[in-house]
Amino acid sequence: MHVLLFDIDGTLIDAGGAGQSAMEQAVVQLFGHTRPVVGIHAAGRTDRAIGRDLFDYYSIPATDDNWSRYLQTYLSLLPDSLKTKPGSILPGVVPLIEHLSRHDDVFLGLLTGNFAEGARVKLQHFGLHHHFKMGGYGDAHIHRDDVAREAYVTVQGHLPHVAPEHVWVVGDTPADIQCARAIGAKVLAVSTGIYSYDDLAPHQPDILMNDLTAAETWLTSLGLS
Repeated sequence: MHVLLFDIDGTLIDAGGAGQSAMEQAVVQLFGHTRPVVGIHAAGRTDRAIGRDLFDYYSIPATDDNWSRYLQTYLSLLPDSLKTKPGSILPGVVPLIEHLSRHDDVFLGLLTGNFAEGARVKLQHFGLHHHFKMGGYGDAHIHRDDVAREAYVTVQGHLPHVAPEHVWVVGDTPADIQCARAIGAKVLAVSTGIYSYDDLAPHQPDILMNDLTAAETWLTSLGLS
């Protein structure tokens, strides 16, 4: 069984900044802060970490009540934000995912920094959610490595004997490469996010491609062509 864990933003889709916009709108709506956000890095990070940084940036008390209201407001704003931003599915994704979905010996999952519900909303917006069974998400974790560990434990609950060498992480950031190594998985990296091919190469993914249109060699190596 091949376990293939996909990142979302920058790997499967370009959401056009819809997630970050909805997060910032949630802060405005709940707490009245309108100062432009600068210096908060998002790529490869978890939504939990980004939200914590937003709270720190605006000096919002990080109470359970504030966090709960922020999360629910963000999720309520995300669908409309996706509709208004110029998002798209990234090159090669649809034929690859549809091809992999036809294989009984492939387990398609997610390894994403998105909140679980945010991941569902984004992927449903682009018509991709039904392909993915489960995975690891950014609801509770600050560090991406911990999301990878969550994803691996979740998969093991359904495939108890899956070994790390049969797990691949597919992502577009150095954090995706690092978190795969944290669970002993292999990595397919693509330069479809903010990191270029030359940015990703020094992090030594097992396979590095410009985008997923070139996945045939990888599929052949897995016996899935």
